[in-house]
Amino acid sequence: MDKSKSKYSFYESVEMYFEKAAKAFSRKYDRTLLEQIKACNSVYRMHFPVKIWDPKAKKERIEVIEAYRVQHSHHKLPCKGGIRFSSKVNQDEVMALASLMTYKCAIVDVPFGGGKGGVKISPSQYTPNQLEKITRRYTTELIKKNFIGPGLDVPAPDYGTGAREMTWILDTYATFQSSTNMVDAYGCVTGKPVGQGGIRGRTEATGLGVFYGTREAMKNADDMKALGLTPGIEGKRVAVQGLGNVGYWAAKFFQDAGAIIVGIAEYDGSIYNKDGIDVDDVKKYITENGGISGYPKAKAMSGRKSVIEADCDILIPAALEQQIHAGNAPNVKAKIIAEGANGPTTPEADEILIEKGVMVLPDMYLNAGGVTVSYFEWLKNLSHVRFGRMDKRFLESNNNEIIRMVEEAVGRPLTDKQRKNLKLKGPDEVDLVYSGLEETMITAYHDIRNIWKKKKSLKDLRSAAFYVAIDKVAESYEKLGIFP
Repeated sequence: MDKSKSKYSFYESVEMYFEKAAKAFSRKYDRTLLEQIKACNSVYRMHFPVKIWDPKAKKERIEVIEAYRVQHSHHKLPCKGGIRFSSKVNQDEVMALASLMTYKCAIVDVPFGGGKGGVKISPSQYTPNQLEKITRRYTTELIKKNFIGPGLDVPAPDYGTGAREMTWILDTYATFQSSTNMVDAYGCVTGKPVGQGGIRGRTEATGLGVFYGTREAMKNADDMKALGLTPGIEGKRVAVQGLGNVGYWAAKFFQDAGAIIVGIAEYDGSIYNKDGIDVDDVKKYITENGGISGYPKAKAMSGRKSVIEADCDILIPAALEQQIHAGNAPNVKAKIIAEGANGPTTPEADEILIEKGVMVLPDMYLNAGGVTVSYFEWLKNLSHVRFGRMDKRFLESNNNEIIRMVEEAVGRPLTDKQRKNLKLKGPDEVDLVYSGLEETMITAYHDIRNIWKKKKSLKDLRSAAFYVAIDKVAESYEKLGIFP
């Protein structure tokens, strides 16, 4: 049997985790309510034709594109979730990701239902012009069925998409709106460029959330003692699988906080250096050479996924799903797995890691930074004002006046270093975004950890996270009066 393959599909894995946590509710909620929470409410599978220029034949050909949009839960609207472009997109994957989005939003108290979209293409095989045609046609199909809108369903970037695609979606959506509906049109999608209604801090948000969540978990001395670690990030050895947006930013924030990046894996290979690897230098090398292979300042490791088994304290899987499985989980040396990707661990591997005593910070909590800052962007679009614009100068003036009074009272001025540490300037938008995200990740972690310690039947943080999510969604349904 191939241990690298789970006997469960991605969606089945999510359902298994759900059921594992649901058992802990005993008789608190009716089973019918739990079934409603678990089920995907709407699944839209579509096929649409797009004219693609064929350079070999020197003429246009018709290509039929397969795509999806899933709305997992309508307990709160709008639904929220990214759109990925990948040749591996399928209905099971999109349903799983939409389900995780519902639970993710509930954990971090973002008032959205879960959604997800996917277009089954390999972006590298298309020109920007062709990708634009596909994106705009996909958006049109969503509009036809009311699967997009500021109060209905709000997409965002995911694997294979970015700010460029979100701009095309916005422009297509706006084209179909009447003048009365245009005022909130920018709220139909998040992850946009700042000049198109985006928000500062969104690009690094998921990676920053991974950092904030891991940092908070590592503050608890008792939990770290059980793992054989000292509290805090500084000096810890970190390995990262996938140096895309999430992996790069997570690694950078860890590095800036004093961690040592010892291993990095990309699509074309893995590298390791026990003395440390500079993340920015590796990123520059990948940009210039098209891959990590041949990087001269670290030793090449055999096998693309071997970084998962690297000697480190913290492992950050930030690539695709089901990368940690029964075949490699027994060889994991990390004490903490910080799941930056969605679904990187199979159920079989999860059980092995629990037995090994590895702390797994689950994806549905740890990578919620993206949707949290997307929520801030959505609020910005609906309020039509940039965060910090109204009070930045007022707060700065007020802070300086307080310091002036303190200096007058003590009879001496503060040093430049003291002034810098006090952060007297008023907050910019990015300062408020970082602060809001930090507060969100800290609060959510303690909600999960408290349940983990309180409910003895919940042996790991993933089960506790599912418990917290299910409880919050169930409360929302009860307030709607649908279930007794």
